[in-house]
Amino acid sequence: MIKEIQRNCASGYLALVVLPALFIANGWMFYEGVKAESVYLIVFAVLIAIVLLVCFMGFFMVHPNQARVLTLFGTYVGSARDTGLRWANPFYAKKAISLRVRNFDCDPLKVNDSSGNPIEIAAVVVWKVVDSAEATFEVDDYISFVEIQTEAALRNLATSYPYESHNDDQIALRSNQQQIAEQLKTEVQDRLEKAGVDVIEARISHLAYAQEIASVMLKRQQAQAIVAARRTIVDGAVGMVKMALDELRDQDVIELDDERKTAMVSNLLVVLCAQENAQPVLNTGSLYN
Repeated sequence: MIKEIQRNCASGYLALVVLPALFIANGWMFYEGVKAESVYLIVFAVLIAIVLLVCFMGFFMVHPNQARVLTLFGTYVGSARDTGLRWANPFYAKKAISLRVRNFDCDPLKVNDSSGNPIEIAAVVVWKVVDSAEATFEVDDYISFVEIQTEAALRNLATSYPYESHNDDQIALRSNQQQIAEQLKTEVQDRLEKAGVDVIEARISHLAYAQEIASVMLKRQQAQAIVAARRTIVDGAVGMVKMALDELRDQDVIELDDERKTAMVSNLLVVLCAQENAQPVLNTGSLYN
């Protein structure tokens, strides 16, 4: 693999002073050759002028958070990262590579989770180039490479975990977002390592069931919520009934046989677990009528 080699190029401001001074001196030499009618001096001055004109092509600008990849006739010679006006061999090809932090917002992908349920998933990846040589020479187009490999990693991640878990020990896309984000970042980084790219952050930005099963899964979630709520109500009602019976026994308010206890427990559970307010019935007879 081609690794980045940082190359220190000459200051462009110094070259901006030296080259015009040499050009003026060469003009004076050309004038003296014409004045002396020296063909050799004139030809030499013309050749020097051509060389100086070519040297003016060596100026280039390096902006902050940017690198210039320098190649000489197809051979990589280094990367310039020093900002400002620089000067290098005019025959160098100088390709600009941005080192700024970038965002890639992946479009929603339709995939199946580990349970086979179709879902829609999308992610946001924050990345930047850290090795300009690898980004230039190891892949054809590093921006397109980042996009394609991110989508491939996201698809693989979505098929490895279920949308939601049915027990606390299972990692799910919906309930374990922090762990899923770390796993996504690791997988994307492994795929982009060869392109000289560093992944700063990767997170799920969109997660939902596919439209064809969204309504069915919504009913399922509602049913699970109702069952969980009912379980909580029943647990609380049983505790309250037990507390009532214990209080009646401890304070010796009334002595109930098993049949009356059963009737009392049944009535209390109906009152406590009913969805609507219970309608009391006033008993005007005796205790057992």
